[in-house]
Amino acid sequence: MSRRCSITGVGALVGHRVSHANNKTKRRFLPNLQVVSLVSDALRGSVRLRLTTHAIRTIEHNGGIDAFLLGTPDAKLPVEAKRLKRRIEAAQRKAQAA
Repeated sequence: MSRRCSITGVGALVGHRVSHANNKTKRRFLPNLQVVSLVSDALRGSVRLRLTTHAIRTIEHNGGIDAFLLGTPDAKLPVEAKRLKRRIEAAQRKAQAA
């Protein structure tokens, strides 16, 4: 499993560890990933995702996973998020038809 956010696509970055003597060695900046269960009203259940803490705050600010994904253009979403967005849209269409 890669160290990548399911919604924002943020991954590990590379930089230098700099000593007091100004020696530079490679290091990695890993994202703060958390496994969370978010409640989806359209899917009538919870969805488990591996998200950064920044993405969790953004989703909560936008009113939940459904509102966040429906309000975000497809070009800004990774493949996994697009797949979830299509599931939510299909569930909403099904609920409106019934």
